[in-house]
Parts: sequence; structure tokens; C-alpha cells
Amino acid sequence: MGKIIVAAVASLWVIPISIVVNKIVPDPYMDEIFHIPQAQQYCRGDFKTWDPMITTPPGLYFFSLAYIASLFPGMWIANAVQSLPELCSPAYLRSTNAFLAIICSVLVYELLINLRPSLGEGKATISALLIALYPVHWFFIFLYYTDVASITAVLAMLLASLKKKYWLSAMVVSFGALAIVFLDDRNYYLMDTAESTKNPSSSKIIESSCCDSGFIDEVLDTALKLWNRKWQVLITFAPFLMVLMSFVTFVIWNGGIVLGAKEDHVVSPHFAQMLYFSVVSAAALAPVHFSLGQATTLFRLFWKTKVCRSIEVLMALCIGFTAVHLFSIAHPYLLADNRHYTFYLWRKVIQAHWIIKYLLVPVYVYSWISIVNVLGKSQTKIWVVSFIVATALVLVPAPLVEFRYYTTSFLVLFLHSQIDDSTKLLFTGAIYVCVDIFTMIMFLFRPFQWDHEPGTQRFLW
Repeated sequence: MGKIIVAAVASLWVIPISIVVNKIVPDPYMDEIFHIPQAQQYCRGDFKTWDPMITTPPGLYFFSLAYIASLFPGMWIANAVQSLPELCSPAYLRSTNAFLAIICSVLVYELLINLRPSLGEGKATISALLIALYPVHWFFIFLYYTDVASITAVLAMLLASLKKKYWLSAMVVSFGALAIVFLDDRNYYLMDTAESTKNPSSSKIIESSCCDSGFIDEVLDTALKLWNRKWQVLITFAPFLMVLMSFVTFVIWNGGIVLGAKEDHVVSPHFAQMLYFSVVSAAALAPVHFSLGQATTLFRLFWKTKVCRSIEVLMALCIGFTAVHLFSIAHPYLLADNRHYTFYLWRKVIQAHWIIKYLLVPVYVYSWISIVNVLGKSQTKIWVVSFIVATALVLVPAPLVEFRYYTTSFLVLFLHSQIDDSTKLLFTGAIYVCVDIFTMIMFLFRPFQWDHEPGTQRFLW
């Protein structure tokens, strides 16, 4: 019943807003100018033509072709179209993501039920709808970008793994292959995190510090268990190893992670991305992380082992200052493209004064401490560390700062956090709705012109 409710409620805003967006912005916009013509080539049966500016593999276009083909018989009988290419308009191609967004919300519900059975159907429904409204994810539902498809593929693969359908390896591999085809360097490594996610046997708050051996004990214990069951583990996870090998083969064959525009997507040591991710993710759950109760909890944990906690905080601050000073990259796209909100945050906040970027480091550190604390209430230390490492593998190589790069990591973070306070969830949902309305109004009704380039420009994430 919960799945039906989630799908029905999500449809209530996905369908009408899609109609409005297509009416006001009927032509391809931003990255759609690459994706839509490429998908239309596939609709015409041309699988050889490829736009060299497209960085991601063609998974979305193949899926759209299958989706459009499923709609064609009904549309042809209704005499609405006479050929498949006619149906591959921007509006129908965008509806691919609208359809996937509803599937994605159902997958989130299923994942919550599997990961946190004690949550109950009611709170799982609220949480799933909350994620469906997450502003960055929500916005790109209505455009023909690869984000929604890649997230759906990752969540589907995670769900298959959690249900322990290991003997149905062909199905799991198909999920993995689908994710690989959709994803680029920002999202791929999250799959490794997804495969290793398991609820710990008992809930606990991370209260250990640098002075104890709790984490080392967990690592040794896990390593021993893996060694004792090495053949079982190898057989069980063989499909995922095949996916990993396929990815490595692709990188070697392609000469890089992205397909096109390689000069603009050079792998870089952009460690400041981890700081941006922490504050964006914490702000996305502000009622949880930036509440008086959470601040009090963190202070009490700090006070219990003042010496060790002080060392940890100082180390975190040093790492943060180093990342900001030496590994903060200002990509040319970030500096020049005033259609993205990151352009204004960079210029008006981070670059407002030379000292601002350093003053923000304590905020980044607090955000990470709060995130680790919340995760530690339901996950083991080794899981939390694995999540941080996986997130770094996703984000650090990316030279460009974009909010949508953080979405997959944030969803994994949310799914594995023990957040079940209905008041905080509803408050967060209210914030999301306000942000969604604001960003969509800005996109649709606040267009502007560029002096150096013709056409209508619009604000977006």
C-alpha cells in the first residue's frame, strides 16, 4: 500500500509541473541541447552518430528509445503520430525522467523498508516522498538530464543487493551494467558503497575517539570474517566484480572516465569538494544537523573525552584549511556561467573576501562531525569510514562544483541515517517545497539575456 501511495502522490506534482515546464520551455535548454538531439538520432535508428561534447555513455538514450517505443502503439492508434521519430520530441523525452522519478520514489520506499524495518510504513512513506522533493533531484526531473536515470539505476542495484538475490546474478549484473552505462565519474564509485551497505547488528552512537581501538578491532574482525568466508564472498559478489572489471576495461579503452569534452573534465585533486558536500548535505537536513539538540549532543560527546576529541577536531580543522588553501579549484565553467546558483555562491560568499573561505572551514568540520554522529547511531564505524572514502572517490576527481554531483552520495547518506523524527521530517519537507517553488519560479519566470550570446537564459541548479 505504501508503494502505491508514494507513486500516486509523486505523480500529483510530476505530471502537472512537467506539462507547465514543457509549455513554457518547449525547446532544449542547457545540456539538453546535446542530450535531446542525440536521443533523436537513436529514434531515427542512427546509432553511429555521436556528439563529441557528451561526456556520459548512451544508457539514457537507449532507455528513452525503449520507453518511447512502448508509447508508440497507443499514440499511433490514436492517430497522434505516424512514426517513432515524431514521438521523440523534447516533451516526450523529458517524460522519461518523469516516469523514472516515480520509479525512483518507490525504490526509496522499498529501500527504507529493507534497511530500517522498524521505521514502519507511515514514516517510510513520508521519508520516500521527502526524498522525491529533495530540491536538486526534484528540479532535474523536468529536464532531459542523466541524473534521475543514474540515481534510479544505483538505487535499483542497491535494492537487489539488499534483498540478497545473489543467485539471480544475471539480474543483479543487469542492474549494475545499467548503472555503469548511465553513470559518469561522479556517481560510479557509490555503487561500491551500495554493495557493502548492511545494517549493523546493533544500534549505537559513535562515541569512540582516536584514543581507543574500536575501529581497528572492527577492521580486523571484518577482515578475519571475509578471509574465513572468502570463497563464499567471492562467489556471491562475482557479478559485481564483473561490473567493476567492465568499468576498468571501459576506462582503459576510452582513455579516461568521460567520453567527450575530456579537456574540461580532467581528473583533479579537488579535496575541497568533500567540504562542500558536508555542508550541502547537512543543510539539506538542517532540522537534524543544525538544531540546538544536535549541537548539545555533539558538545556532550566532545566533553566526555576532551583531550582526544580536541586532537580530532584540530586534525579535522588542519585538513580542512589545507584542502581549502591548496586543493580548492575554480573551474572556468564555475567562474563564467551565471545560470547556475553555484556561480553566485562562489562569487558572493566564498570569494567575497579572501578570509571567508577559511572562516567557513569550522562550518564544514561541524557538518562532517554531525553527519558522522548521525550515521554512527545506526551504522558501524567501518561502514561510516567506507562511506567517507567512497564519497571522496566520487567527488574529489571532479574539478567542477555542482550541487547535482552530491545527490547520489546524499541519498545513500539519508537512507542509512536513523532519522525518524516526524516533526523534523515534515519541517524538512516544508523547506524542500519552498526551495522547489522558488527554483522553479526562477527557472520559468525569470529569464534573462546574455550580451555575448543570443537566446533566452534561465537559472538552474
